[in-house]
Amino acid sequence: MPDRGGGPSGPRIRVGRPSRRVRTLLMTLGVLAVLAMTFVMFAGFWTDWLWYRSVHYSSVFTTTLWTKIGLFFVFGLLMAAAVGFNIWLAHRLRPPLSAMSMEQQSLDRYRMGIAPYKRWLLLAITSLVGLIAGASASGQWRTWLMWVNGVPFNQKDPQFHLDVSFYAFDLPWYRFLLGFGFAAAVLSLIAAALTHYLYGGLRITSPGARATAAATGHLSVLLGIFVALKAVAYWLDRYGLAVKSSDFKATGNWTGLRYVDANAYLPAKTILFCIAVICALLFFATLWRRTWQLPVIGFGLMVLSAILIGGLYPAIVQKFQVQPNEQAKESPYVEKNLKATREAYGIDGTDVQNYPGLSDTKDKAKLRADADTAASIRLMDPNIVSPTFQQLQQVRNYYGFPSNLDVDRYTKDGKDQDTVIGLRELNLAGIPKNNWINDHFRYTHGYGAVAAKGTTADDEGRPVFTEYDLPSKGDLGSYQQQIYYGEKTTQYSIVGGPQKEIDYSDDSGEKTTSYKGKSGISLSSPVNRAAYAVAFGEPQILYSGAIGEGSRILYNRTPKERVEAVAPWLTIDGDAYPAIVDGKIQWIVDAYTTTNGYPYASRTTLGDTTADSLTAANNQRAVVAQQNQVNYIRNSVKATVDAYTGDVKLYQWDTKDPVLKTWMKAFPNTVKSKSSISPALMAHLRYPQDLFKVQRELLTRYHVKDAQTFLSGSEVWQVPDDPTNRSGSAVPPYYLSMKLPGKTSQAFSLTTTMTPNGRDNLSAFVSVNAEAGTPGYGKINILKLPTGRTVDGPKRVQSQFNSEPSIAESIRLLRGGDSEVEYGNLLTVPLDDGLLYVEPVYVRGGDLKYPLLRKVLVTYGGSTAFEDTLDKALNVVFGAESSTTPPPDEGTKNPPTSSNPTVQDALDDAQKAFDQGQEALKKGDWEAYGEAQKDLEDALKRAEDAQAKAGAGAGADKTTDKTTDKNADKSGGPSSSPSGSPSSDKSPGSG
Repeated sequence: MPDRGGGPSGPRIRVGRPSRRVRTLLMTLGVLAVLAMTFVMFAGFWTDWLWYRSVHYSSVFTTTLWTKIGLFFVFGLLMAAAVGFNIWLAHRLRPPLSAMSMEQQSLDRYRMGIAPYKRWLLLAITSLVGLIAGASASGQWRTWLMWVNGVPFNQKDPQFHLDVSFYAFDLPWYRFLLGFGFAAAVLSLIAAALTHYLYGGLRITSPGARATAAATGHLSVLLGIFVALKAVAYWLDRYGLAVKSSDFKATGNWTGLRYVDANAYLPAKTILFCIAVICALLFFATLWRRTWQLPVIGFGLMVLSAILIGGLYPAIVQKFQVQPNEQAKESPYVEKNLKATREAYGIDGTDVQNYPGLSDTKDKAKLRADADTAASIRLMDPNIVSPTFQQLQQVRNYYGFPSNLDVDRYTKDGKDQDTVIGLRELNLAGIPKNNWINDHFRYTHGYGAVAAKGTTADDEGRPVFTEYDLPSKGDLGSYQQQIYYGEKTTQYSIVGGPQKEIDYSDDSGEKTTSYKGKSGISLSSPVNRAAYAVAFGEPQILYSGAIGEGSRILYNRTPKERVEAVAPWLTIDGDAYPAIVDGKIQWIVDAYTTTNGYPYASRTTLGDTTADSLTAANNQRAVVAQQNQVNYIRNSVKATVDAYTGDVKLYQWDTKDPVLKTWMKAFPNTVKSKSSISPALMAHLRYPQDLFKVQRELLTRYHVKDAQTFLSGSEVWQVPDDPTNRSGSAVPPYYLSMKLPGKTSQAFSLTTTMTPNGRDNLSAFVSVNAEAGTPGYGKINILKLPTGRTVDGPKRVQSQFNSEPSIAESIRLLRGGDSEVEYGNLLTVPLDDGLLYVEPVYVRGGDLKYPLLRKVLVTYGGSTAFEDTLDKALNVVFGAESSTTPPPDEGTKNPPTSSNPTVQDALDDAQKAFDQGQEALKKGDWEAYGEAQKDLEDALKRAEDAQAKAGAGAGADKTTDKTTDKNADKSGGPSSSPSGSPSSDKSPGSG
């Protein structure tokens, strides 16, 4: 060969074919690589199948899988066929090549280059677009299943009078088909145009016609299909106006038609639909006319019409018809939005009643007695006392409690008792030594529940535990205490094999166990072990000797993960809570069905409306579906997850919800009937917090039913910020057993307060009956306060607490040294036309790293108290003893003197005079205070004389003298007590 390098010739090096050994090695490596990739994909599929089969929801896996596969192949093949057919047709319609221009000479090189590979190139292009289209379509499996299984709502929208199911189930599928059609038309048009250009059907710089007749006809038909699809889009846009979201100056977020939509956009869409149909027909007509003149003119008119009719005309209507008289024009549409939004969020049955907010009751004794029955006031804040549970009941470092405990109710001696409860879950961070065996084989589960009375603390400010120690014992009875599934259990464990697990430890040492449940997937098969070794990226699973006969792998162990996996069509509540049900620990999970296709109902973002100070403070309390926008929500499913076996059960809760009925058709036999809920489980079901948070956010604007008031914005409320911390986030709703005005008994409720927009006084107190199984369950009640009177809201109440001099001084003293003060939940309780506020105050003092209840803040009607116990605080606020106050101990130093009626009458007068003096002190009426002190002195003198006469000897006389001196000292003036109350718990006559 000649030397093309231009230098002197030298020895040539021949590059020959690789040796047979090298070729064999390369082929072997290639086959192994393909097998490895195939097994990796197989491992993901196989482990998923095994997991669904283990939880007995394999039908969910197969239904979802076959739906995705079906959509993938159908729409992938349709797209591939559409693009491939148009490429083939453009190639077939290519013109015969004649005199070659410079343009065609350049293209000829490409034609010759691809000629031997035309079929393979066509197959590659169609396969690529088919794969992309199929993958996109498979993601629409929810849309397909809802369309094919849709159940009617039996409610019609007010504009087009179509069933709501059309917007919720049908319209999304039609929009997907339309989008797919547009994609197919555009890709086919591009592919056909490139093919025509490559083979001379389209010419850019060549002399003569720019397109052959065949190319003109072909491309015109494709353009006609595109314009026809645009006509369909215009027609569907008409219905889309009913679920279109927009910004409305008067109300902010808005969904549905407004005046300009109904009177400008709707006619415009109809006109544009007609123009698009005509324009499409003109494009189709080029098959006979072979000219683009009329279609191009028609397309230009369609674009101009879209600008003028679809854009300019509505703007003119808005500017010159709506704005000058907005309220009158928009009112009919606002009424439709009000009605639809209230129905879609389940707030249409809200009971609103006027509430004074300030009590006119003068009978202090009655108020004090009513305060005892108005609510079971929870002093143990579940969001603060978790460290106390941790310190007192953790027992071992490898156990832990969630940051936020839960509130439930249990029956004790026939009475319901509000209870704070948490599970002693596995805490891997506390394991003495972390290694693969310890983390996954030995430390596998938590142990036991810990519960405390919600309304009581002991003398040291600690919770009064009703379930405690390890193993747990107490009021909850006998139950399976091992916790293999929980909120903190996020790591896989391998159980049931030759390696023993640590069950719990007591004074006699560690107790071991081996998992006896049927949960998890068996690792006895080498294929299963290999699949999980690949899926978890842990090769030791394949060969470890700790895995043997009976070994099972547990994963997806949090209640939220398990319910989401078996019901991927549900939106899961952010907080699962445990309950002891029929001798088992069951996690109870609330689940929602949602849609964003409810006509006229305004949308909300679930992640925003369910966020509050708890979700902002830590990551333990999750929010619902962070970016999920919906305009319809129902708590349609109650789910349970067994803490030992991991069994998941779904129960139909809302028997009327058409969205749930649709999914039950798509996934038959996955949701049990409501009648399957046992009475024991029903006793622990409750109204979910996240749903209530969504509803209260909507109620800030949609509590009004009058369009004029809604448009004026004068009645807009807001959820107040949590006054007990500085997060700037909304106050969370609180569970509380309370009695609403007009009711005779307490009901387990979920409560919140509302304030006017931008102000701190109270607008309303909102509660919902949270006690499942009762006739009033789910009923939202609003106590609406008068707008002409200022009633303090939570922020003002907290400010008053902090600014009261005596309280501020006490707080300063509590913070002495390295102590920290934490404010608990600020509870609001309606009481005799007024509002009682109660807030527990906790202290982390000295070496104690956990909070203890030290004080209770109470305010009512402007009167505030800061005492060691709730009873004392209520006594100070109302100036009266509770009817439930225990009598003095029998061993008291000074026996009661009430055995003498004359003495008792005098002491009663003394108590009355003392109360009058304290009332005068609060009002600053020094004249009245002086008279009360004189009356008090006279009463005490009479008591002393009567006791002396009735005495049975000198000893009795001495006792009376000492008692009188004590009481006289107590009544000495305004400086006798920092809070203006007696410095002793005893009344003036209790000596």
